[in-house]
Amino acid sequence: MFTTKIAIVVREDLAQWQKLNVTAFLASGIAAAVPACIGEAYVDAAGRRYGAMCGQPILVFAGALTDLQKAHGRAIEQELVVVPYVEAMFATGHDAANRAVFAEGDVAAQSWVGLAVHGERKAVDKALKGLKLHP
Repeated sequence: MFTTKIAIVVREDLAQWQKLNVTAFLASGIAAAVPACIGEAYVDAAGRRYGAMCGQPILVFAGALTDLQKAHGRAIEQELVVVPYVEAMFATGHDAANRAVFAEGDVAAQSWVGLAVHGERKAVDKALKGLKLHP
């Protein structure tokens, strides 16, 4: 049993490609922010090495914008690692532009499309209380 938890929340009204894109970016953000979550490299029967992945499950939840806003506030209160994705990032073409549009937004009124969180299990559960797993 893991003492920590990784969870991603995506806004339920996004197009399927957007949900997948946001989930991929947020998972990479957790890997960058919490390098200890990365397991060992994979090796096949012929001895070829493959890339490593997170060594624990990543749960994916879905919710409305208001759910993401609540989850963000709770995650900050719980002092979790939080990786953000806001709607304005869909209109940018690179990482520096993503950071710029994120920095310009009012944190209390962000148009969240996704959040990734990592921390102690109970703290993550508290931050995501009421959210359901993505179907």
